[in-house]
Amino acid sequence: MPGSSPPIELRGVSKSYVRGHQVVPVLTDISFTIEPGEFLALMGPSGSGKSTLLNLVAGIDRADSGSILVGGTDITLLDDSDLARWRSRSVGFVFQFYNLIPVLTALENVELPLLLTPLSPRLRREHARAALSLVGLAERMDHRPGELSGGQQQRTAIARALVADPDILVADEPTGDLDRRSAEEVLGLMAGLNESMGKTIVMVTHDPKAAEHAHRVRSLEKGVLADADPALHP
Repeated sequence: MPGSSPPIELRGVSKSYVRGHQVVPVLTDISFTIEPGEFLALMGPSGSGKSTLLNLVAGIDRADSGSILVGGTDITLLDDSDLARWRSRSVGFVFQFYNLIPVLTALENVELPLLLTPLSPRLRREHARAALSLVGLAERMDHRPGELSGGQQQRTAIARALVADPDILVADEPTGDLDRRSAEEVLGLMAGLNESMGKTIVMVTHDPKAAEHAHRVRSLEKGVLADADPALHP
């Protein structure tokens, strides 16, 4: 589908971790492309390398070998400071357990990523209010996380991920801590943002029903991509 986001190309990406004296391979020779504006689900059993792959795409972790090109820029070649700048500008993060700061209001939590930008306090607040309105929480901006339901907390986390207008949203089990109704609301919101704003979304999930909201599913098994590359909505 068309979108404003850049393509993401992985070429021969491998990653291992060292545990004691043992080298444990996690990903082996991963190559595929995420199209601009695509909603991609990554599935596979625990330990298959899904979250590691998500972290590499998001620039949180570094590959041992291979290249990851985003809009033609190989992020594996960026130094730490340039990678951090790219990540803050280009990627929004949604986690399973929300990662909201309990003593801050929803508005203050959403505003946090903007503290590293040159925006004035007034503009930061305006952007945060707009992001919360976009996820349907205009009436809950002054509530702290403990005063929000699980679904509302995750919507706040999505607003925080969106507030700096990144090209890419990465979501690691975003519905894993939610009941089915709240999960469907959050997934519907993510799908709507993908459709209306052209955001590229890469989501790790164990849940086949969650994956149904994606355009395409890629499956990992012991660090290797499955041969099949099905489109859910051809």
